[in-house]
Amino acid sequence: MYNFRFSVPTTIYFGKGQISHLAELKDYGSKALLVYGGGSIKRNGIYDAALKILGDAGVAVTELSGVEPNPRIETVRKGVDLCKSEGIDMVLAIGGGSTIDCAKVVAAGAVYDGDAWDLVLDPEKIKEALPIFSVLTLSATGSEMDEFAVISDMSKNEKWGTGAQALKPTMSVLDPTYTYSVSKKQTAAGTADMMSHTFESYFTKEPGCDVQARFAEGLLKTMIKYGPVALEKPDNYDARANLMWAASHAINGLVAAGSQPAWCVHPMEHELSAFYDITHGEGLAILTPAWMDFVLKKDPSTAANFAAYGRNVWDIAETDDEKAAKEAIAKTRTFFFETMGLPANLRAVGIDSDEHFGVMAEKAAKGSEGCFVPLTKADIIEIFKAAF
Repeated sequence: MYNFRFSVPTTIYFGKGQISHLAELKDYGSKALLVYGGGSIKRNGIYDAALKILGDAGVAVTELSGVEPNPRIETVRKGVDLCKSEGIDMVLAIGGGSTIDCAKVVAAGAVYDGDAWDLVLDPEKIKEALPIFSVLTLSATGSEMDEFAVISDMSKNEKWGTGAQALKPTMSVLDPTYTYSVSKKQTAAGTADMMSHTFESYFTKEPGCDVQARFAEGLLKTMIKYGPVALEKPDNYDARANLMWAASHAINGLVAAGSQPAWCVHPMEHELSAFYDITHGEGLAILTPAWMDFVLKKDPSTAANFAAYGRNVWDIAETDDEKAAKEAIAKTRTFFFETMGLPANLRAVGIDSDEHFGVMAEKAAKGSEGCFVPLTKADIIEIFKAAF
């Protein structure tokens, strides 16, 4: 286990009715930028509830709406301009991970003299940010409790992650009832996303990381148990609550600190989203089993890792590591594509050509240097083709 720093300064208010704590924003100033996506928060009443609480607390609101599912740098720039022109004191995101990611980079860009895209390309330039708050409406990315944000520049077919301590939210409201109205598609994609976050840290060759591995396995078992329940019974509180809390811990450092290699599947999916603007969780689900198959074949020593996953998460009894590994991968594929009903290949999400695989693979190879099993451009092209 290598040396690490673990710090999660975010105050979490978890459960029904916790949105009332937005009144505490008055302690951070009198002007907030409210960041959200489409109209769902208006239809489900969260928007009105938030405005009333903030108004009663004496906090004036300026709005940045229309944040995209893969948030664009153009939208971030609009938010930065609003912060600077309106003298904004803090940024409040109401929505899922894309909205929170946008809000994070807006908050950092508001106190930065250059273009916000600089902060995406070079996280070391993020020295400070306005206080960031969130009300979560979709369990998936864990942005409500981590330091990361992913922003796209579709004019360049680029989607990059950035991160800094200053981007960790000051406070996040997690009310599972706010996810009752999430569609089956987004529930399934969100479950795949949080599972992928866990996989990225769980599959490691770093020795002596038993604590992290047991955390990861517990999270994965929880996701596998409650993902299907949430699909069938969207208003099941226990299912939504467990998924919400599992998603937060999948990426807040609990599993990663001391054990995590560079991420492998996410850089590949970011290229899919950058070129084709697909749903992130769907892309991860499509790529993950193909990646597992490939790395098992390329590096047979990984059979021990995949076998441990199969035995400890899927309760596989097989004693032969290679057989147990293949069974675990098969169960993962079945869970994503049959149990959760996610698209099973790239064609199913509208990608009908391998035209961009070469350039995508080259960028993904650079973005995944140091991952669990190092991948070349040619390797990643093969994974894309296997998922095609």
